[in-house]
Amino acid sequence: MTTTLATATPTSSTVGARRPQTRTLLALGAAAMPVWTVVAMTQALTREGFSLLRHPFSILSNGPLGWVQITNFLLVGALTVAGAAGLRHALRGRTGGTWAPRLVRLGGLGMMAAGVFVMDPADGFPVGTPVGPSTTLSWHGYAHMAAGSITFLSFIAACFVLARLFRQSGDRTAAVLSRVAGTVLLLGNGWAMSGRAAGSLTLAVGVMTAMAWISLVSARLRRTAA
Repeated sequence: MTTTLATATPTSSTVGARRPQTRTLLALGAAAMPVWTVVAMTQALTREGFSLLRHPFSILSNGPLGWVQITNFLLVGALTVAGAAGLRHALRGRTGGTWAPRLVRLGGLGMMAAGVFVMDPADGFPVGTPVGPSTTLSWHGYAHMAAGSITFLSFIAACFVLARLFRQSGDRTAAVLSRVAGTVLLLGNGWAMSGRAAGSLTLAVGVMTAMAWISLVSARLRRTAA
């Protein structure tokens, strides 16, 4: 996939792809998914009362240690926005080279907004919260849901735009993987929104899959932009 991803990268005559800051921005974008996963999963495994089968990662922003997940949202969102700037330079002039970075940037901004507007406690988390879904939502709970929707839809769309880019550059494998990543998040989010069992788990898997692919694309483009 390295060779074909290089096809999606502008030629050596493109100034933006040669700039050191482009590689730095792409490196920051590549770090987004690993940082998110390590911080979120560490909390999921260690914080009392949390179950990924019932609770989304967002709910970790509550409680005495809520600042950890809030910071995770803000930091990873900022890394994603930086990575989008790197993608804009590296993909300039290519089909999808305008909209893929824009969508990734919007997803990063959505993550930052989700960190600012905290999800309401629910279903026994943090410990002491009544079991079951919240009967009412605060204004910041609604804002968090809106920010999350923007993030998910942006990442889904970005994956499909990247699929078109790779298809036109002749990289069928990367095109298929882009579609798979977008579809996993689309289905995971749809399952969660339907209120079915383990919806928080399917959503988490979907988000991490799409983020992993976008981070991988950033890492590969960083190598070919050297």
